[in-house]
Amino acid sequence: MGLTPYAVLSGSMEPELPVGSLIYVKPVDPTEVHVGDAITFRLESGTLVTHEVYEIDASAHEFKTRGIANVDAQGNISPDAAPVPWSSLVGSVVACVPLLGYINVFVTQPPGVFMVIAGVAVVIGVSIAIELVGTGRHDKREAAHAPKHMR
Repeated sequence: MGLTPYAVLSGSMEPELPVGSLIYVKPVDPTEVHVGDAITFRLESGTLVTHEVYEIDASAHEFKTRGIANVDAQGNISPDAAPVPWSSLVGSVVACVPLLGYINVFVTQPPGVFMVIAGVAVVIGVSIAIELVGTGRHDKREAAHAPKHMR
């Protein structure tokens, strides 16, 4: 479907995108972005940020963005310090699943990966053990019901 999941790690977009949510971002052409859209973009440092577009400067090929929870002393939403060049656009947010981001972060870190692998190994081991026990019981039943000359 062309969607990339990202975990929301800060509260700058709450309550629309709560911390711990998993957002799905779809690549879009910069000309398809509208004021009010939540976009994900890459800072020069490589950090990904998801903020709301409040103004588009098509001639300069820049978005002006803000985190809707970032407010000043008067309660006004504070704009981001620098505009976002169109070339930094990753995509537009199309879905948000609350709390799923925590799970995504956990299973992509080494302790979580090891726990998932261990959990799968336990399930496979238990399945094999149940199969072996069931086969053993079946063989004993067949032997008990077999004619005496075949026992």
